[in-house]
Amino acid sequence: MKAQTAGCDAIVLGAGAAGLMAAATAGQAGRRVMVVDHAPHAGRKILISGGGRCNFTNMDMGASQFLSGNPHFAKSALARYTAADFLALVQRHRIPWHEKAAGQLFCDRSARDIVDMLLRECAAAQVDMRLSHRIIDVARDGGGEYRVETDQGVFRARNLIVATGGLSIPKLGATGLAHDLARRFGLRVVAPAPALVPLTFGAQDREWMEPLAGLSVNVGIACRSGTGRHAREVIFRDGMVFTHRGLSGPAILQASSYWQPGQALDIDLLPGVEAGRRVLDIKRDRPRAGGLAMLSMLLPQRLAQVFAQAYLPEGQLAGMPDAVLTAVAHQLGAWRLNPHGTEGYVKAEVTRGGVDTDGLSSRDMEARDVPGLFMVGEAVDVTGWLGGYNFQWAWSSGHAAGQAVAERSG
Repeated sequence: MKAQTAGCDAIVLGAGAAGLMAAATAGQAGRRVMVVDHAPHAGRKILISGGGRCNFTNMDMGASQFLSGNPHFAKSALARYTAADFLALVQRHRIPWHEKAAGQLFCDRSARDIVDMLLRECAAAQVDMRLSHRIIDVARDGGGEYRVETDQGVFRARNLIVATGGLSIPKLGATGLAHDLARRFGLRVVAPAPALVPLTFGAQDREWMEPLAGLSVNVGIACRSGTGRHAREVIFRDGMVFTHRGLSGPAILQASSYWQPGQALDIDLLPGVEAGRRVLDIKRDRPRAGGLAMLSMLLPQRLAQVFAQAYLPEGQLAGMPDAVLTAVAHQLGAWRLNPHGTEGYVKAEVTRGGVDTDGLSSRDMEARDVPGLFMVGEAVDVTGWLGGYNFQWAWSSGHAAGQAVAERSG
């Protein structure tokens, strides 16, 4: 092992979105900052995001688009460093971008532009970047200084910013280090789980699902979170895709962040359509049509066949009681399925749960009872919707911690 290295104002664990933002923010205020990461390259998760173009923020940003044990926790950081602030940084670096869907901003060229921008910001701040450093131990001595032992040296600082992310996408080196450190320093961790992830189904459901693999349909899914005065419902209207193991697509990924094992999923296959009236109108206009023909007017052919076999008798619509058709319409508007599980962290875009926000300051992300310890980004129990929200949380929470280090070290 190399000789011990002189201390600095802050050590940032993790060279991802939140870590690089925190390091650049503190460094540009004149603080001595070191970034330590076991990976050989910075920003690996940024590079694969958004199909390689990085959905780096969303202009429709607020705490309501995040799941957390404290639905108000994200407000302060998001207000202090906004989507407009990050977009201004992108524009200052002359990175071309476009709005792909309402509010969702992507790079025109490549996610590499965002990583390079953050590295330039860190370089301008003279941040000491230590990549390919395996972390062996992290401790805090009696004088309040943090000691980070790696396989290439021991580093010390008065402030420690933990930005090592969650458990999603382990092939990129994701670990539970942030959660382990939180527990070590006495912070509670809300049970982590995969989020923004495809859902899987049992063998019985897969029998009829597998022939539908690759089929896409626009749906509406109502999701609920919280209890009591924090209870709320949100409806996601977007695409759903059948897979060989279950369901995916934007609407399903969104719903997966709310889904709990054992819960059913109610899917509206005709969002914005009054299904009961529609099927009776078809019966009136085309009484000699069969049930499959009626369903084919409402659904893709393959899915219509599944519904006809499951819910409709053979014969012409004229011979079917209105009550039967109304029951089918109810299925179309609230098709109840029972997921078996998820594709896990391998396919999850983010990790739900994490460091309990009750133990952190919402203003600067510092642990309330552990001075100088900050938790940022995906490591925290703040999980955004699909569409750039999680990156903005990384920018905002990282900036909050970096600003706090800048203010107290001055």
